[in-house]
Amino acid sequence: MKKILFLFLFIQFCSLTAQKSNEGKLFIIGGGSRPVAMVQRIISESGIDKDGYGVVLPMSSIYPDTAIFYATKQFKELGFNNIYGLNFAKNEQLNKGKLDSIRNAKLIYISGGDQSNFMAIVGGTEIEAAIYAAFSNGSLIAGTSAGAAVMSEKMITGTELKYPENSTFRNIESDNLELKPGLGLLKTAIIDQHFVKRSRHNRLISAIIDFPNLLGIGIDESTAILIKGFNAEVIGDSQVLVYKNSKKIIPPHNGKLSARKIRLDIYTDGDTFKVK
Repeated sequence: MKKILFLFLFIQFCSLTAQKSNEGKLFIIGGGSRPVAMVQRIISESGIDKDGYGVVLPMSSIYPDTAIFYATKQFKELGFNNIYGLNFAKNEQLNKGKLDSIRNAKLIYISGGDQSNFMAIVGGTEIEAAIYAAFSNGSLIAGTSAGAAVMSEKMITGTELKYPENSTFRNIESDNLELKPGLGLLKTAIIDQHFVKRSRHNRLISAIIDFPNLLGIGIDESTAILIKGFNAEVIGDSQVLVYKNSKKIIPPHNGKLSARKIRLDIYTDGDTFKVK
């Protein structure tokens, strides 16, 4: 009986290990230009240099054809023509062939634009399920700018609720940060992008005070993080800032958020850190 129980537990452990090792990778870019070395890394990590293909999902952009052109341009300049654009409209009658193209892609690349536009089309649909299926089967899911923001389970939209007229996030206040559901491929952190260039500290600090159990990861332009499991590697020309709350919740004072012992780490190319 003990031998049977041990065998059963061993099989379960092997199954879980296999599932974890099969899980895909995330390549999250903070926007801006993509250094050639970054594109080469996307190619090698996805494996499209050996076989298979990649798809570009341009639904964040109001100009999907332009988004596809620029997303695929550097890949083609490096000799890789196996990257295709695949656009969807809101409430489109979904075609099985297009969905299968997502499920079977070794690389899924989400363009920049407006992350809310992307999720309005994809959220809760078979498109989203196809992205999950590809990720579960080991594919690389990449995204830049808005395509970076959608990776989080809690997605920053960029709107300052109390001061929607502000072009930049100027306050650290309660009930001010708008978050919407993202794809949830990264559940342990909230992603922000164009981070250093556009000084987006206030909104990411607000996020980690509102959600002290999550990391705040701010990725600058021309910079990315490659996530495998809970391990992240920085790739690119600038910096990645990681905020971590002490998880001690302090009530707001006159609407102003307060916190103690927030930790900030700043990483550059080649550095690694944990996303949990």
